[in-house]
Amino acid sequence: MTPNTLTIAGVDPSGGAGILADIKAMSALGAYGTAVVAALTAQNTQGVTGIAPVPPDFVALQIDTLFSDVRIDAVKIGMLGQQPVTRTVAERLAHWKPAHIVLDPVMIAKSGDTLLEKPAIAELRESLLPLATVMTPNLPEAGVLLGTSAVENLKEMRRMAERLRRLMNDNGHRWVFLKGGHLPGNDTIDVLYDGDKLIELPGQRIATRNTHGTGCTLSAALAALLPQTDSFPEAAQRAKDYLVSALLRADDLAVGHGHGPVHHFHQWW
Repeated sequence: MTPNTLTIAGVDPSGGAGILADIKAMSALGAYGTAVVAALTAQNTQGVTGIAPVPPDFVALQIDTLFSDVRIDAVKIGMLGQQPVTRTVAERLAHWKPAHIVLDPVMIAKSGDTLLEKPAIAELRESLLPLATVMTPNLPEAGVLLGTSAVENLKEMRRMAERLRRLMNDNGHRWVFLKGGHLPGNDTIDVLYDGDKLIELPGQRIATRNTHGTGCTLSAALAALLPQTDSFPEAAQRAKDYLVSALLRADDLAVGHGHGPVHHFHQWW
């Protein structure tokens, strides 16, 4: 059966990040994508010029209306923007209890613009992280969640993954996918940790400036693949492989003058 997946995130009009990128990644990986709009942005490949929040009550209405009709097999959470929206998303997902919740704690755009207000960070940590079955922070985001500086080597990443896992619930099978793209050098090693097993996914930096939406794409790929695989490590490796291929073909596209998108449909175009 084709899985139905949901992205709860913001809109990037350039299509490289946010719900437009999520739907592309989910579709490319064999899932039927649905979306709840949590925030609006005025954005292109060079930066964010404005953010307009969606009223929390309307975010709740979108979620409840969708879940009352559509079987949702996995949820990916991206940019939420504000504390009230973050709390609302946590409350509605606690009610509907989807099997897989992939939390990408989006805080900063590729351009450096802030996408999550400071009061929302504590709300995300306290309300959403305990619900997540998977979290996918990069190193700076992990540092913010833990109240520490970003780490710079694999040994420190392992310890950080262990600390992040303690922010999640102990019941059920839950994973940290700590992304190593901000490590110095050419290695981009990711660390997976479930409180017991620690797995490393090796990788090499790809020479392209078109990296807009890589975090969105990876977390959306995970949401698409988790209902289709028997293990999280398998889904994680397949999601990373998909992203690597999308990065390798990113320069085939010509979108904007800044950090362009990855090529979500590289297997078909």
